[in-house]
Amino acid sequence: MPDAISMPVLFLGHGSPMNAIEDNAFSRGWAAIGRELPRPRAILIVSAHWETEGVFLTGSEAPETIHDFYGFPKALFDVRYNAPGARWLAERAQTLLGTSSVKPTRLRLDEGRGFDHGVWSVLRPMYPAADIPIVQLSLDRSLTPDQHLELGKALAPLRDEGVLIIGSGDIVHNLRVDFRRAETPAWAVAFNDRAKALILEGNDAALAGYESLGPEAAASINSAEHYLPLLYVLALRRPGDTIRFFNDTVFAAISMTSIVMSEAA
Repeated sequence: MPDAISMPVLFLGHGSPMNAIEDNAFSRGWAAIGRELPRPRAILIVSAHWETEGVFLTGSEAPETIHDFYGFPKALFDVRYNAPGARWLAERAQTLLGTSSVKPTRLRLDEGRGFDHGVWSVLRPMYPAADIPIVQLSLDRSLTPDQHLELGKALAPLRDEGVLIIGSGDIVHNLRVDFRRAETPAWAVAFNDRAKALILEGNDAALAGYESLGPEAAASINSAEHYLPLLYVLALRRPGDTIRFFNDTVFAAISMTSIVMSEAA
């Protein structure tokens, strides 16, 4: 049965997978949000780390924990986030996405796909009991940014069905910057601030048309997979929703800026 309230929507700047096991300002910020929000019936999450040709949803009832990185301590590879899947949600989202004007060429459930670190690194601090069912939605890289925005709009009914929708990425993400240096490039801060201003203005068209936002955007968004999950969140904004930023920090060329979008109290 649909819940009586409209669920919030989140964009989480996830940064390093080490945030999953470290006690730092970012993991504490996610934990605080997990305590603050209404408990979801289930979670639908779009991560930067599942890029596909076609649109896919995890269909397993027991997805594995994927360690899609290298060069980190063994403690990180030992993490298992054994949250259950939710076949009913995958099928419901598949139906909704099929009504989108985008009309994906492929729209399927993936029975073998697990959860990448863009999923579990943020949800582990938020919901450490791993007892909320999760479905992950892939990023179809054959789509334009405008099409990602349109696809996200089709998921709107889930907000009234107890589903917490999350985009997990980074507004600024450029790994070509030397992380051994302490300096944060001025362009990274400038674009993060500009994106936040456009979000507050509700200028989704400009945010989807980021290729026209100049060299700061080009450097900050780079290969775009970390930015695109933001568009799914913005697509779900309703009149009267409020925007709140947290974990609002840029270091090197990674933005941890995160967003809670919810009905006004």
